[in-house]
Amino acid sequence: MDFYILVGAVIFCMVMSVRAIFTPIESDIHKISISHFLWLVYLYGTICIGFAMLYLLFELKDMSVILDHGIQMSGNFFLKLETSFYFSAMTMFSVGYGELIPIGFGRIIATIQAFVGYTLPAAFVVRTVIDLEQSNK
Repeated sequence: MDFYILVGAVIFCMVMSVRAIFTPIESDIHKISISHFLWLVYLYGTICIGFAMLYLLFELKDMSVILDHGIQMSGNFFLKLETSFYFSAMTMFSVGYGELIPIGFGRIIATIQAFVGYTLPAAFVVRTVIDLEQSNK
């Protein structure tokens, strides 16, 4: 039961973070600022860490979702945490290196993460353009 509560909490946090990209900002800023950049960094960080926690939770539940060099992930908690975060970052920002492979339900999670990772920049650009148009009116 605790496993499902944790998975739900992680997904809720990620959804609320992504939802923020669609919330209008009331400000007098007419250009992209460092705060916009930091907001994007925090958003990517939240999503990356959230997916890493999902991979880790499944691995700790003995539901293998990642193969490390073709074998099931093993080691202590911190090694699994490190591997989960690394896999999450590689899935989010690139096509990966190939030493870590999603399997089973992990393929669905990795597909969703890759989709989110590739659509966030577009959503951020659209959001910035809309904010700039509204501030010019």
